[in-house]
Amino acid sequence: MLSRTILAVFLFAYTAALAQPPQQQKPEGFNIQRGVNLSHWLSQTGGRRGISQSEYFTEKDMAFIAESGFDHIRIPVDEAELWDYKDEKFKDAFTLLHKTLEWCKQYHLRAIVDLHTLRSHDFNAKDQPLWDRDAARERFLQVWRELSAELKKYPVSQVAYELLNEPVADSAQQWNDLLAQGIQLIRQLEPNRVIIAGSNQFESYSTLPQLKIPTGERRVILSFHYYNPFYFTHYQASWTRHKDYSGPIHYPGATITPNELNEQPATIRNLLAGSTQEYDEDVIMNQMDIAVKAAKKMKLSLYCGEFGCLNTVPRKDRLRWFRDMRNAFEKNGIAWTLWDYKGAFGIVDDDGNPDKKLIKILMKD
Repeated sequence: MLSRTILAVFLFAYTAALAQPPQQQKPEGFNIQRGVNLSHWLSQTGGRRGISQSEYFTEKDMAFIAESGFDHIRIPVDEAELWDYKDEKFKDAFTLLHKTLEWCKQYHLRAIVDLHTLRSHDFNAKDQPLWDRDAARERFLQVWRELSAELKKYPVSQVAYELLNEPVADSAQQWNDLLAQGIQLIRQLEPNRVIIAGSNQFESYSTLPQLKIPTGERRVILSFHYYNPFYFTHYQASWTRHKDYSGPIHYPGATITPNELNEQPATIRNLLAGSTQEYDEDVIMNQMDIAVKAAKKMKLSLYCGEFGCLNTVPRKDRLRWFRDMRNAFEKNGIAWTLWDYKGAFGIVDDDGNPDKKLIKILMKD
């Protein structure tokens, strides 16, 4: 009887272990799981609606993030917010960055400093010289020389670097080559710093297999972004081609049903190709599996640096999407950083009111 009991206990423990999501070893003690982006602060500042940088994000916000259960933040920074056109530093902006990293230490949060936009790689500009001009690539490296000089005092277990957000080069090789130069530079300056690296074409899960990491490099965390189904998560977003569609949308299932699509004028239908594709947690899992397999092949941990959904969509469907996303991440052991902290994508609205139900879904143990 005793042996049967021991065997039963062993089988239960073994089965429970198999049911747990795969645990990914993070390099240099930079252990992250649940995070939030701080956009429109030192990046894309037009979204602040005229509020000053020092007022837009404060220590009170950092305390709230920690109290809500997040363990890290991602800090998008733009070249234009940290340096003027003469490449001279804006001292106030760097002061804010340092202050925020000190708050992270105070509230036991880790941080990813993400170079979000370069002047030579700006989606709002027609010219993208980063990929074909030596001077632009040298400026990219110089930005990281100066960022490293500012940030190298912070422990590698507390602060990591993302060398460029959502690269969009003509070819994966162009980005792989520039990334290798950036990693080599950081290794010369900070041998143990953790680097976050995503693939060409907006850090899509689908292009992660094309990413090349220098041989022998282990202090890298792979990153992908996920906003599918895009017509749903970016419903009526003013910067999208489909901004004028105001008909119904759904999740799960087809974002727009064939009948609903056919009711639209041709000028709108032509902007909604693929909108009738059906989505649910299984589809999300299958798409993420491309990134999961690529990370396993490279033997590096995987992280979703951005995912989110506008509050313009039906409330019930939006919360269901977040619940399915959370489940997909957990089943694959993927750390994540929500887009966004404040605003239409955020867990806090523009007036500072928290979305308690959404936070509960994201933080549920």
